[in-house]
Amino acid sequence: MTTDHVEPTVPGGECEREPGPSDSLRTFGAVVQALREHAGLSRVEFGELVRFSKHTVESVELGRRMPDESFVERAEGALGNTGALRKSACFLTRGEAGLAAWFRQWARLERVAVSLCTYECRLIPGLLQSEGYARAAFETRIPPLSDEQMEAQVTARMERQSLIRERPNTSFSFVVEEYIVQRPLGGSQVLRDQLDHMLDFARLRNVSVQIMPTRTVSHAGLDGPLALLETPEGKCLAYSEGQESGRLITDPKQAAVLHRRYATLRAQALTPHDSVGLLERIRGEL
Repeated sequence: MTTDHVEPTVPGGECEREPGPSDSLRTFGAVVQALREHAGLSRVEFGELVRFSKHTVESVELGRRMPDESFVERAEGALGNTGALRKSACFLTRGEAGLAAWFRQWARLERVAVSLCTYECRLIPGLLQSEGYARAAFETRIPPLSDEQMEAQVTARMERQSLIRERPNTSFSFVVEEYIVQRPLGGSQVLRDQLDHMLDFARLRNVSVQIMPTRTVSHAGLDGPLALLETPEGKCLAYSEGQESGRLITDPKQAAVLHRRYATLRAQALTPHDSVGLLERIRGEL
């Protein structure tokens, strides 16, 4: 089967592969740092003026963190109201740093999708991960990540996750293997926090979480993880990811096959109600 593989052109990154900070974030950060140093302020002093920690200031200046509107406005006021930061902020693209290059086009599509479906058989889907779980996953990277790379990826994952609460009219569906939610990645406390985090999302009206029982006798997802979405124009797309690579599937016939597989997976998995019950039981046993 031939897959329509579109080269990524924008930010994203479910897979833990470090592409380095984006040009727009690095440029904005360099402007902040230059203006701060011109004003004779240390990062601690500047952080006090803008009411952000030294760590946050450093992350912004190094292009590891997307500054929010309050940071931009306070920084403008603290650094002379030149307009440079407001203008440069217009060219920032949310979620660029710390995201795998091959995932970028899919991440752009996620931000406008009317529905998003994910089947995962490797680890908790990125959109449902707690910060502790995400850190534990990134700590297992081979070759190891630097502290800067680690922070960039954790920040990117948490920012991407905000999609769920920011888009209450978008439907999010997840089918996750049972053994994944029982694996104590990072230790028992990390898993407890992860299950609590996952249950919080599962109780939202726009989120459906279903667990695929380990002892199931019929399984439509044996070809591996997949992600699906529907665009505002009603177009169905799919995304498949492996080690060191990912592919966007735009061919209607191929995407339709994967959408049918996902529909079958949902029918084979526990209901959302029973899945929440199972997650609560697992949480209670830890």
